[in-house]
Amino acid sequence: MSSTPSQNETACNLADLVDSLSKDVRYTEPFLLTLDDCTIEIKCSSEAFKKELTRYFLPLLGTPHGRVKIHIQAIEGPGPSLSCPLTPQKPGPGKTKIKEEWALLDTGRVVRKVNSGIIMVFGGDQNLVAGPCLSYPNQVINFINNRFIEYKLNKGGLLGHAAAVFSNGLGIAVAGFSGMGKSTLALHLMNVGADFVSNDRLVMEKTGGHLVMSGVAKWPRINPGTALNNPSLCGVLTAQEQADFKKLPQEALWRLEHKYDVMIDQCYGPARFRLNAPLDRLVLLNWRLGAGPMKSEEIKLAHHRPLLQAIMKDTGLFYLPAKGLPQNPSEDQYLDLLAPCRVLALSGGADFDQATRTIMDWLS
Repeated sequence: MSSTPSQNETACNLADLVDSLSKDVRYTEPFLLTLDDCTIEIKCSSEAFKKELTRYFLPLLGTPHGRVKIHIQAIEGPGPSLSCPLTPQKPGPGKTKIKEEWALLDTGRVVRKVNSGIIMVFGGDQNLVAGPCLSYPNQVINFINNRFIEYKLNKGGLLGHAAAVFSNGLGIAVAGFSGMGKSTLALHLMNVGADFVSNDRLVMEKTGGHLVMSGVAKWPRINPGTALNNPSLCGVLTAQEQADFKKLPQEALWRLEHKYDVMIDQCYGPARFRLNAPLDRLVLLNWRLGAGPMKSEEIKLAHHRPLLQAIMKDTGLFYLPAKGLPQNPSEDQYLDLLAPCRVLALSGGADFDQATRTIMDWLS
């Protein structure tokens, strides 16, 4: 895994930057978002953007768990300019586009999203996002979720690159290398009664001697091929879109980058989304389209260390580790944490229907 670069000198003062960005800003009534054991208070300068956020997070609004742990300000407007110098963030493996620029502050970090001009400031109890939030709501949603992830990691959790569901009293994480269909398989498992826990990232930790996972409040984003091949999801496409996409060959559908949000309560009904569950089983996807019959094998993860990379997730630019914690944990830390988990590896050709049957048989 790559690690976040460091800067030798602080660029500017976090408190001063927050004050300059929020000066004379008037906020609407704040709302509370409850993610697992963490209550977040969000203040928006725009009533329209507050409405967009509360629509997106609707199932997670309500009774807080204890005191507010995280405060976030969201300021709608043009992308602000910064006086401190910014460093381009190196793209990940296989990518060339620079998406963020950043600077180290005295007690935090500032990140600028290159395509939108949105500024994100975080550190300690200061969390602020400013810019055209209404035009790029997903960037703000990701920022909110990253604050929750940081809270959980700094309590000792490890970040996993996985979708997850809860079925038959068991929590199942689904990990796989990029593009292998983690979310697609999780949604197929929902068709046979599983509840949704997380789409793409998990925080995994031991609590009271038990392995548990916390999901991230991000709805699955699916491509047209996933929608066409899952009867619960066809409604995210218009009739015309369904007709157009059905004309494309399967391989082309698999590679389409056009994404649709799946609102779990609308597609599967209420009370099918939970952000916390035990972590009992791990499914590792190591398959590909058109590679023949699907194969399954229960494995010991310690004997298949290369597959660890499928679930290990770089903490990235939006994580500031607490004192004494590493930016990214080691393979051995992941192996130790996941030791109680039974692991099923799926290889050969990608087959979501067969995988669903195999996993449900494995659970029982």
